[in-house]
Amino acid sequence: MHLIPNLRIVAKSLFILSVALIATAVIAIIYAESVLPFLYSSGIALLTGLVPFLFSKDIDINHNMTKKDASFVVSLSWILFSFFGSLPYIFSSSIPSFTNAFFESVSGFTTTGASILTDIEILPKSVLFWRSLTHWIGGIGIIVLVIVIMPTLQMGSYNLFTFESSVQEKIQPKIKSVGLRLLAIYLLLTLAEIVLLMAGKMSLFESVCHSFGTVATGGFSPKNTSIAGYSPYIQYVIAIFMLLAGVNFVIHYYIFKRNFRKIKENEELWFYLIVVFSITAILTAILYFTMGKPFEVSFRDSFFQVVSIITCTGFASTDYLLWPPIAWTIIFFAMFLGGSTGSTAGGIKMARHLVLLKNVKRFFHQLRYPNAVIQLKLNKNVISDENNRNIITFITIYLLVFAAGTIALAFDGVDGKTASSAVATCMAGIGPGIGTVGPVSNFFHLSDFAKLVLSFLMILGRLEILTLLMLFTPAFWRK
Repeated sequence: MHLIPNLRIVAKSLFILSVALIATAVIAIIYAESVLPFLYSSGIALLTGLVPFLFSKDIDINHNMTKKDASFVVSLSWILFSFFGSLPYIFSSSIPSFTNAFFESVSGFTTTGASILTDIEILPKSVLFWRSLTHWIGGIGIIVLVIVIMPTLQMGSYNLFTFESSVQEKIQPKIKSVGLRLLAIYLLLTLAEIVLLMAGKMSLFESVCHSFGTVATGGFSPKNTSIAGYSPYIQYVIAIFMLLAGVNFVIHYYIFKRNFRKIKENEELWFYLIVVFSITAILTAILYFTMGKPFEVSFRDSFFQVVSIITCTGFASTDYLLWPPIAWTIIFFAMFLGGSTGSTAGGIKMARHLVLLKNVKRFFHQLRYPNAVIQLKLNKNVISDENNRNIITFITIYLLVFAAGTIALAFDGVDGKTASSAVATCMAGIGPGIGTVGPVSNFFHLSDFAKLVLSFLMILGRLEILTLLMLFTPAFWRK
Protein backbone atom coordinates (compact mmCIF):
# COMPACT_ATOMS: atom_id res chain seq x y z
CA MET A 1 0.00 0.00 0.00
CA HIS A 2 1.27 3.50 -0.91
CA LEU A 3 0.75 5.22 2.46
CA ILE A 4 2.16 8.71 1.78
CA PRO A 5 0.42 9.20 -1.59
CA ASN A 6 -2.80 7.93 -0.03
CA LEU A 7 -2.55 10.43 2.83
CA ARG A 8 -2.00 13.16 0.24
CA ILE A 9 -5.29 12.19 -1.44
CA VAL A 10 -7.06 12.25 1.94
CA ALA A 11 -5.53 15.66 2.59
CA LYS A 12 -7.00 17.00 -0.66
CA SER A 13 -10.41 15.71 0.37
CA LEU A 14 -10.07 17.60 3.66
CA PHE A 15 -9.39 20.77 1.66
CA ILE A 16 -12.73 20.25 -0.08
CA LEU A 17 -14.41 19.83 3.31
CA SER A 18 -12.75 23.03 4.50
CA VAL A 19 -14.18 24.94 1.54
CA ALA A 20 -17.66 23.52 2.25
CA LEU A 21 -17.40 24.79 5.83
CA ILE A 22 -16.39 28.25 4.59
CA ALA A 23 -19.41 28.23 2.25
CA THR A 24 -21.62 27.48 5.26
CA ALA A 25 -20.03 30.42 7.09
CA VAL A 26 -21.39 32.62 4.29
CA ILE A 27 -24.88 31.28 5.06
CA ALA A 28 -24.31 32.20 8.70
CA ILE A 29 -23.46 35.77 7.65
CA ILE A 30 -26.62 35.99 5.53
CA TYR A 31 -28.77 34.98 8.50
CA ALA A 32 -26.76 37.13 10.97
CA GLU A 33 -25.55 34.07 12.90
CA SER A 34 -22.15 33.26 14.35
CA VAL A 35 -19.56 32.24 11.75
CA LEU A 36 -17.00 31.09 14.32
CA PRO A 37 -18.17 27.43 14.55
CA PHE A 38 -17.58 27.01 10.82
CA LEU A 39 -14.36 29.03 10.67
CA TYR A 40 -12.88 27.06 13.57
CA SER A 41 -13.95 23.76 12.00
CA SER A 42 -12.64 24.79 8.57
CA GLY A 43 -9.31 25.85 10.05
CA ILE A 44 -8.85 22.57 11.94
CA ALA A 45 -9.71 20.49 8.84
CA LEU A 46 -7.38 22.63 6.70
CA LEU A 47 -4.43 22.37 9.10
CA THR A 48 -4.93 18.62 9.49
CA GLY A 49 -4.85 18.22 5.72
CA LEU A 50 -1.80 20.46 5.32
CA VAL A 51 0.44 18.23 7.45
CA PRO A 52 0.47 15.16 5.13
CA PHE A 53 0.19 17.40 2.07
CA LEU A 54 3.36 19.38 2.87
CA PHE A 55 5.15 16.29 4.18
CA SER A 56 4.69 14.56 0.81
CA LYS A 57 5.50 17.54 -1.43
CA ASP A 58 8.97 16.21 -2.32
CA ILE A 59 7.84 12.59 -2.68
CA ASP A 60 6.90 11.04 -6.01
CA ILE A 61 3.20 10.25 -5.65
CA ASN A 62 2.61 8.87 -9.14
CA HIS A 63 1.35 5.33 -8.69
CA ASN A 64 -1.41 3.04 -9.82
CA MET A 65 -4.03 2.87 -7.10
CA THR A 66 -4.65 -0.67 -5.85
CA LYS A 67 -7.63 -2.15 -4.03
CA LYS A 68 -5.74 -1.67 -0.76
CA ASP A 69 -5.14 1.98 -1.57
CA ALA A 70 -8.79 2.59 -2.49
CA SER A 71 -10.11 0.89 0.65
CA PHE A 72 -7.74 2.86 2.88
CA VAL A 73 -8.39 6.24 1.24
CA VAL A 74 -12.16 5.87 1.06
CA SER A 75 -12.58 4.52 4.59
CA LEU A 76 -10.26 7.09 6.19
CA SER A 77 -11.87 9.95 4.21
CA TRP A 78 -15.39 9.04 5.37
CA ILE A 79 -14.26 8.67 9.00
CA LEU A 80 -12.37 12.00 8.99
CA PHE A 81 -15.22 13.78 7.21
CA SER A 82 -17.59 12.52 9.89
CA PHE A 83 -15.22 13.64 12.68
CA PHE A 84 -14.58 17.15 11.33
CA GLY A 85 -18.20 17.44 10.23
CA SER A 86 -19.25 17.08 13.86
CA LEU A 87 -17.23 20.12 14.99
CA PRO A 88 -19.75 22.81 13.89
CA TYR A 89 -22.42 21.11 16.01
CA ILE A 90 -20.12 21.14 19.04
CA PHE A 91 -18.68 24.66 18.56
CA SER A 92 -22.16 26.13 18.06
CA SER A 93 -23.48 24.23 21.12
CA SER A 94 -26.27 22.87 18.90
CA ILE A 95 -25.18 19.35 19.88
CA PRO A 96 -22.78 19.65 22.85
CA SER A 97 -22.17 15.89 23.23
CA PHE A 98 -19.39 14.54 21.00
CA THR A 99 -21.09 11.15 20.59
CA ASN A 100 -24.35 12.79 19.50
CA ALA A 101 -22.57 15.25 17.21
CA PHE A 102 -20.51 12.45 15.64
CA PHE A 103 -23.65 10.34 15.16
CA GLU A 104 -25.41 13.27 13.42
CA SER A 105 -22.37 13.94 11.25
CA VAL A 106 -21.94 10.27 10.26
CA SER A 107 -25.64 10.13 9.47
CA GLY A 108 -25.22 13.17 7.24
CA PHE A 109 -22.17 12.11 5.23
CA THR A 110 -23.40 8.53 4.85
CA THR A 111 -26.76 9.94 3.67
CA THR A 112 -28.58 7.96 6.36
CA GLY A 113 -30.80 10.63 7.87
CA ALA A 114 -31.03 9.11 11.36
CA SER A 115 -31.03 11.92 13.91
CA ILE A 116 -30.61 12.49 17.62
CA LEU A 117 -32.25 15.95 17.47
CA THR A 118 -35.51 16.31 19.37
CA ASP A 119 -36.29 19.84 18.14
CA ILE A 120 -34.77 20.58 14.76
CA GLU A 121 -36.38 23.96 14.14
CA ILE A 122 -34.72 25.71 17.10
CA LEU A 123 -31.26 25.27 15.54
CA PRO A 124 -29.58 28.15 13.64
CA LYS A 125 -30.23 28.21 9.90
CA SER A 126 -26.50 27.84 9.20
CA VAL A 127 -26.32 24.64 11.27
CA LEU A 128 -29.39 23.25 9.48
CA PHE A 129 -27.78 24.14 6.14
CA TRP A 130 -24.55 22.38 7.14
CA ARG A 131 -26.57 19.37 8.26
CA SER A 132 -28.19 19.09 4.81
CA LEU A 133 -24.97 19.92 2.95
CA THR A 134 -23.26 16.90 4.56
CA HIS A 135 -25.86 14.78 2.74
CA TRP A 136 -25.13 16.42 -0.59
CA ILE A 137 -21.36 15.99 -0.21
CA GLY A 138 -21.74 12.34 0.81
CA GLY A 139 -24.08 11.67 -2.10
CA ILE A 140 -21.74 12.89 -4.84
CA GLY A 141 -18.86 11.15 -3.04
CA ILE A 142 -20.53 7.75 -3.21
CA ILE A 143 -21.50 8.27 -6.87
CA VAL A 144 -17.88 8.92 -7.88
CA LEU A 145 -16.70 6.03 -5.70
CA VAL A 146 -19.10 3.40 -7.06
CA ILE A 147 -19.23 4.47 -10.70
CA VAL A 148 -15.66 5.64 -11.31
CA ILE A 149 -13.20 4.33 -8.71
CA MET A 150 -14.39 0.83 -7.80
CA PRO A 151 -15.11 -0.39 -11.36
CA THR A 152 -11.78 0.98 -12.56
CA LEU A 153 -10.03 -1.10 -9.89
CA GLN A 154 -12.22 -4.12 -10.69
CA MET A 155 -13.40 -4.17 -7.07
CA GLY A 156 -16.04 -6.83 -6.68
CA SER A 157 -18.72 -6.78 -9.36
CA TYR A 158 -19.05 -3.03 -9.88
CA ASN A 159 -17.82 -3.26 -13.46
CA LEU A 160 -20.84 -5.48 -14.12
CA PHE A 161 -23.31 -3.11 -12.47
CA THR A 162 -22.18 0.13 -14.11
CA PHE A 163 -20.71 0.52 -17.56
CA GLU A 164 -20.31 -2.40 -19.93
CA SER A 165 -16.73 -3.61 -20.16
CA SER A 166 -15.99 -1.86 -23.45
CA VAL A 167 -16.81 1.51 -21.91
CA GLN A 168 -15.16 0.66 -18.60
CA GLU A 169 -11.81 0.21 -20.34
CA LYS A 170 -12.05 3.83 -21.51
CA ILE A 171 -12.77 5.28 -18.08
CA GLN A 172 -9.23 5.17 -16.70
CA PRO A 173 -7.85 7.97 -18.91
CA LYS A 174 -11.12 9.89 -18.64
CA ILE A 175 -11.84 9.73 -14.92
CA LYS A 176 -11.86 13.52 -14.59
CA SER A 177 -14.28 14.08 -17.49
CA VAL A 178 -16.61 11.28 -16.36
CA GLY A 179 -16.56 12.65 -12.81
CA LEU A 180 -17.39 16.15 -14.06
CA ARG A 181 -20.33 14.86 -16.10
CA LEU A 182 -21.68 12.98 -13.10
CA LEU A 183 -21.30 16.13 -11.01
CA ALA A 184 -23.16 18.09 -13.70
CA ILE A 185 -26.04 15.57 -13.63
CA TYR A 186 -26.07 15.72 -9.82
CA LEU A 187 -26.21 19.52 -9.93
CA LEU A 188 -28.97 19.58 -12.56
CA LEU A 189 -31.17 17.24 -10.53
CA THR A 190 -30.59 19.37 -7.43
CA LEU A 191 -31.35 22.67 -9.20
CA ALA A 192 -34.42 21.23 -10.94
CA GLU A 193 -35.87 20.08 -7.63
CA ILE A 194 -35.16 23.43 -5.97
CA VAL A 195 -37.07 25.24 -8.74
CA LEU A 196 -40.04 22.85 -8.58
CA LEU A 197 -40.23 23.02 -4.78
CA MET A 198 -40.18 26.81 -4.88
CA ALA A 199 -42.97 26.66 -7.46
CA GLY A 200 -44.96 24.88 -4.75
CA LYS A 201 -44.41 27.89 -2.43
CA MET A 202 -41.65 26.31 -0.35
CA SER A 203 -39.06 28.87 0.78
CA LEU A 204 -35.66 28.98 -0.93
CA PHE A 205 -33.85 27.82 2.21
CA GLU A 206 -36.15 24.85 2.77
CA SER A 207 -36.10 24.00 -0.95
CA VAL A 208 -32.31 23.85 -0.96
CA CYS A 209 -32.14 21.75 2.23
CA HIS A 210 -34.80 19.31 1.03
CA SER A 211 -33.21 19.05 -2.42
CA PHE A 212 -29.83 18.26 -0.85
CA GLY A 213 -31.51 15.51 1.18
CA THR A 214 -33.52 14.16 -1.76
CA VAL A 215 -30.89 13.93 -4.50
CA ALA A 216 -28.42 12.42 -2.02
CA THR A 217 -31.21 10.13 -0.67
CA GLY A 218 -30.32 11.42 2.78
CA GLY A 219 -33.53 12.48 4.49
CA PHE A 220 -32.52 15.36 6.77
CA SER A 221 -35.27 17.98 6.87
CA PRO A 222 -35.15 21.42 8.53
CA LYS A 223 -38.67 20.74 9.83
CA ASN A 224 -39.64 18.66 12.87
CA THR A 225 -42.46 17.00 10.90
CA SER A 226 -40.22 16.19 7.91
CA ILE A 227 -42.46 16.36 4.79
CA ALA A 228 -45.78 15.71 6.56
CA GLY A 229 -46.74 19.38 6.81
CA TYR A 230 -46.32 20.16 3.13
CA SER A 231 -48.85 20.10 0.28
CA PRO A 232 -49.55 17.02 -1.87
CA TYR A 233 -47.73 18.78 -4.75
CA ILE A 234 -44.55 19.10 -2.65
CA GLN A 235 -44.80 15.47 -1.55
CA TYR A 236 -45.17 14.25 -5.14
CA VAL A 237 -42.20 16.35 -6.32
CA ILE A 238 -39.95 15.00 -3.56
CA ALA A 239 -41.18 11.42 -4.15
CA ILE A 240 -40.40 11.64 -7.89
CA PHE A 241 -36.92 13.03 -7.27
CA MET A 242 -36.26 10.33 -4.65
CA LEU A 243 -37.23 7.80 -7.31
CA LEU A 244 -34.82 9.43 -9.80
CA ALA A 245 -32.02 9.56 -7.21
CA GLY A 246 -32.48 5.82 -6.62
CA VAL A 247 -31.76 5.12 -10.30
CA ASN A 248 -28.23 4.13 -11.32
CA PHE A 249 -26.53 7.40 -12.32
CA VAL A 250 -25.17 5.58 -15.34
CA ILE A 251 -28.77 5.67 -16.62
CA HIS A 252 -28.72 9.45 -16.22
CA TYR A 253 -25.34 9.41 -17.95
CA TYR A 254 -26.83 7.45 -20.86
CA ILE A 255 -29.68 9.98 -21.08
CA PHE A 256 -26.99 12.67 -21.29
CA LYS A 257 -25.31 10.64 -24.08
CA ARG A 258 -28.76 9.93 -25.70
CA ASN A 259 -28.04 6.21 -25.59
CA PHE A 260 -31.64 5.07 -25.07
CA ARG A 261 -30.91 1.50 -26.19
CA LYS A 262 -28.74 0.97 -23.11
CA ILE A 263 -31.51 2.33 -20.91
CA LYS A 264 -34.03 -0.06 -22.43
CA GLU A 265 -31.68 -3.02 -21.91
CA ASN A 266 -30.93 -2.22 -18.27
CA GLU A 267 -32.62 -5.01 -16.29
CA GLU A 268 -31.91 -3.45 -12.90
CA LEU A 269 -33.81 -0.27 -13.83
CA TRP A 270 -36.98 -2.16 -14.76
CA PHE A 271 -36.69 -4.48 -11.76
CA TYR A 272 -36.32 -1.42 -9.51
CA LEU A 273 -39.43 0.25 -10.98
CA ILE A 274 -41.48 -2.97 -10.83
CA VAL A 275 -40.59 -3.53 -7.17
CA VAL A 276 -41.36 0.08 -6.19
CA PHE A 277 -44.76 0.19 -7.89
CA SER A 278 -45.73 -3.35 -6.87
CA ILE A 279 -45.18 -2.63 -3.18
CA THR A 280 -46.90 0.74 -3.62
CA ALA A 281 -49.95 -1.00 -5.09
CA ILE A 282 -50.09 -3.50 -2.21
CA LEU A 283 -49.83 -0.81 0.47
CA THR A 284 -52.33 1.42 -1.34
CA ALA A 285 -54.87 -1.41 -1.26
CA ILE A 286 -54.20 -2.07 2.43
CA LEU A 287 -54.65 1.59 3.41
CA TYR A 288 -57.69 2.06 1.17
CA PHE A 289 -59.60 -1.04 2.27
CA THR A 290 -58.57 -1.35 5.94
CA MET A 291 -58.21 2.28 7.03
CA GLY A 292 -60.84 3.85 4.79
CA LYS A 293 -58.49 6.54 3.48
CA PRO A 294 -59.38 8.24 0.15
CA PHE A 295 -57.69 6.49 -2.77
CA GLU A 296 -55.44 9.44 -3.67
CA VAL A 297 -54.25 9.81 -0.06
CA SER A 298 -53.68 6.04 0.19
CA PHE A 299 -51.65 6.06 -3.02
CA ARG A 300 -49.67 9.20 -2.13
CA ASP A 301 -48.77 8.02 1.37
CA SER A 302 -47.85 4.55 0.09
CA PHE A 303 -45.86 5.81 -2.90
CA PHE A 304 -43.95 8.37 -0.84
CA GLN A 305 -43.01 5.98 1.96
CA VAL A 306 -42.15 3.08 -0.35
CA VAL A 307 -39.86 5.26 -2.47
CA SER A 308 -38.38 6.86 0.66
CA ILE A 309 -37.59 3.47 2.24
CA ILE A 310 -36.40 1.62 -0.88
CA THR A 311 -34.15 4.49 -1.99
CA CYS A 312 -32.98 4.74 1.65
CA THR A 313 -33.86 8.45 1.84
CA GLY A 314 -35.90 8.40 5.03
CA PHE A 315 -38.21 11.37 4.52
CA ALA A 316 -41.60 10.84 6.15
CA SER A 317 -44.94 12.17 4.94
CA THR A 318 -46.90 10.24 7.56
CA ASP A 319 -46.37 7.99 10.58
CA TYR A 320 -46.43 4.53 9.00
CA LEU A 321 -46.39 2.91 12.46
CA LEU A 322 -50.08 3.89 12.66
CA TRP A 323 -50.77 1.70 9.64
CA PRO A 324 -51.98 -1.92 10.06
CA PRO A 325 -49.16 -4.26 11.26
CA ILE A 326 -48.98 -5.99 7.86
CA ALA A 327 -48.27 -2.62 6.22
CA TRP A 328 -45.37 -1.53 8.43
CA THR A 329 -44.03 -5.11 8.38
CA ILE A 330 -43.76 -4.76 4.59
CA ILE A 331 -42.00 -1.43 5.18
CA PHE A 332 -39.51 -3.20 7.47
CA PHE A 333 -38.60 -5.83 4.88
CA ALA A 334 -38.35 -3.10 2.22
CA MET A 335 -35.43 -1.72 4.26
CA PHE A 336 -33.30 -4.59 2.94
CA LEU A 337 -33.97 -3.84 -0.73
CA GLY A 338 -32.02 -0.67 -1.51
CA GLY A 339 -32.06 1.35 -4.71
CA SER A 340 -30.04 0.75 -7.84
CA THR A 341 -26.31 0.18 -7.82
CA GLY A 342 -24.52 3.35 -8.84
CA SER A 343 -27.17 5.56 -7.26
CA THR A 344 -26.98 7.56 -4.04
CA ALA A 345 -29.27 4.96 -2.40
CA GLY A 346 -27.96 2.49 0.16
CA GLY A 347 -29.00 -1.05 1.04
CA ILE A 348 -28.19 -4.36 -0.61
CA LYS A 349 -29.16 -2.92 -4.03
CA MET A 350 -31.59 -4.11 -6.68
CA ALA A 351 -28.96 -5.66 -8.96
CA ARG A 352 -27.84 -8.06 -6.24
CA HIS A 353 -31.42 -9.08 -5.48
CA LEU A 354 -31.99 -9.63 -9.18
CA VAL A 355 -28.90 -11.81 -9.48
CA LEU A 356 -30.01 -13.75 -6.39
CA LEU A 357 -33.40 -14.42 -8.02
CA LYS A 358 -31.64 -15.53 -11.20
CA ASN A 359 -29.63 -18.00 -9.08
CA VAL A 360 -32.84 -19.38 -7.56
CA LYS A 361 -34.40 -19.71 -11.01
CA ARG A 362 -31.29 -21.51 -12.33
CA PHE A 363 -31.29 -23.85 -9.31
CA PHE A 364 -34.84 -25.05 -9.94
CA HIS A 365 -34.21 -25.29 -13.70
CA GLN A 366 -31.19 -27.53 -13.09
CA LEU A 367 -33.26 -29.74 -10.79
CA ARG A 368 -35.41 -30.52 -13.82
CA TYR A 369 -32.52 -30.66 -16.30
CA PRO A 370 -29.38 -31.78 -14.38
CA ASN A 371 -27.13 -31.70 -17.45
CA ALA A 372 -28.18 -28.23 -18.59
CA VAL A 373 -25.52 -25.50 -18.71
CA ILE A 374 -27.22 -22.23 -17.85
CA GLN A 375 -25.34 -18.95 -17.89
CA LEU A 376 -26.41 -16.14 -15.60
CA LYS A 377 -26.72 -12.81 -17.39
CA LEU A 378 -27.42 -9.25 -16.31
CA ASN A 379 -27.98 -6.52 -18.90
CA LYS A 380 -26.94 -9.08 -21.55
CA ASN A 381 -23.54 -9.49 -19.83
CA VAL A 382 -22.55 -12.94 -18.61
CA ILE A 383 -22.06 -13.03 -14.85
CA SER A 384 -18.83 -14.88 -14.11
CA ASP A 385 -18.68 -17.44 -11.33
CA GLU A 386 -16.39 -15.08 -9.40
CA ASN A 387 -18.82 -12.16 -9.63
CA ASN A 388 -21.70 -14.44 -8.74
CA ARG A 389 -19.84 -15.63 -5.63
CA ASN A 390 -19.04 -12.03 -4.72
CA ILE A 391 -22.72 -11.11 -4.86
CA ILE A 392 -23.89 -14.09 -2.80
CA THR A 393 -21.07 -13.50 -0.31
CA PHE A 394 -21.96 -9.82 0.02
CA ILE A 395 -25.61 -10.58 0.79
CA THR A 396 -24.56 -13.24 3.32
CA ILE A 397 -22.10 -10.92 5.08
CA TYR A 398 -24.69 -8.11 5.04
CA LEU A 399 -27.22 -10.31 6.85
CA LEU A 400 -24.58 -11.60 9.30
CA VAL A 401 -23.54 -8.04 10.17
CA PHE A 402 -27.22 -7.14 10.59
CA ALA A 403 -27.66 -10.04 13.02
CA ALA A 404 -24.48 -9.13 14.95
CA GLY A 405 -25.53 -5.48 15.21
CA THR A 406 -29.00 -6.44 16.41
CA ILE A 407 -27.54 -8.71 19.10
CA ALA A 408 -25.13 -5.94 20.21
CA LEU A 409 -28.00 -3.47 20.67
CA ALA A 410 -30.16 -6.10 22.38
CA PHE A 411 -27.38 -6.74 24.93
CA ASP A 412 -27.37 -2.99 25.55
CA GLY A 413 -31.01 -3.21 26.63
CA VAL A 414 -32.72 -2.11 23.39
CA ASP A 415 -35.96 -3.97 22.67
CA GLY A 416 -35.89 -6.42 19.76
CA LYS A 417 -38.11 -4.45 17.38
CA THR A 418 -36.16 -1.24 17.88
CA ALA A 419 -32.77 -2.99 17.78
CA SER A 420 -33.42 -4.84 14.52
CA SER A 421 -34.95 -1.88 12.72
CA ALA A 422 -32.27 0.56 13.99
CA VAL A 423 -29.52 -1.70 12.64
CA ALA A 424 -31.37 -2.32 9.37
CA THR A 425 -32.09 1.36 8.80
CA CYS A 426 -28.54 2.50 9.66
CA MET A 427 -26.83 -0.17 7.56
CA ALA A 428 -29.03 0.69 4.60
CA GLY A 429 -28.73 4.44 5.17
CA ILE A 430 -32.47 4.98 5.55
CA GLY A 431 -32.99 6.92 8.79
CA PRO A 432 -36.29 6.19 10.54
CA GLY A 433 -37.05 2.66 11.60
CA ILE A 434 -39.68 0.86 13.67
CA GLY A 435 -40.31 0.77 17.41
CA THR A 436 -38.87 3.69 19.36
CA VAL A 437 -36.88 4.94 16.33
CA GLY A 438 -39.92 5.37 14.07
CA PRO A 439 -40.66 8.27 11.69
CA VAL A 440 -41.89 10.59 14.46
CA SER A 441 -39.15 9.55 16.91
CA ASN A 442 -35.35 9.77 16.90
CA PHE A 443 -32.21 8.07 18.20
CA PHE A 444 -31.51 10.46 21.10
CA HIS A 445 -32.69 8.04 23.79
CA LEU A 446 -30.20 5.32 22.83
CA SER A 447 -27.00 4.91 24.86
CA ASP A 448 -23.63 6.22 23.67
CA PHE A 449 -22.56 2.62 23.05
CA ALA A 450 -25.57 2.02 20.78
CA LYS A 451 -24.96 5.28 18.90
CA LEU A 452 -21.30 4.39 18.28
CA VAL A 453 -22.27 0.91 17.07
CA LEU A 454 -24.85 2.42 14.73
CA SER A 455 -22.35 5.06 13.55
CA PHE A 456 -19.93 2.28 12.62
CA LEU A 457 -22.73 0.41 10.82
CA MET A 458 -23.70 3.54 8.90
CA ILE A 459 -20.16 3.91 7.54
CA LEU A 460 -19.90 0.15 6.98
CA GLY A 461 -23.13 0.06 4.99
CA ARG A 462 -22.35 3.21 3.02
CA LEU A 463 -18.97 1.83 1.92
CA GLU A 464 -20.52 -1.46 0.81
CA ILE A 465 -19.21 -3.34 3.89
CA LEU A 466 -16.19 -5.05 2.32
CA THR A 467 -14.37 -1.75 1.63
CA LEU A 468 -14.18 -1.00 5.35
CA LEU A 469 -13.95 -4.58 6.66
CA MET A 470 -10.80 -5.11 4.59
CA LEU A 471 -8.99 -2.75 6.98
CA PHE A 472 -9.62 -5.16 9.87
CA THR A 473 -7.94 -8.16 8.23
CA PRO A 474 -4.25 -8.96 8.96
CA ALA A 475 -3.65 -9.64 5.26
CA PHE A 476 -4.51 -6.02 4.44
CA TRP A 477 -1.55 -4.68 6.41
CA ARG A 478 0.84 -7.42 5.37
CA LYS A 479 3.41 -6.40 2.74
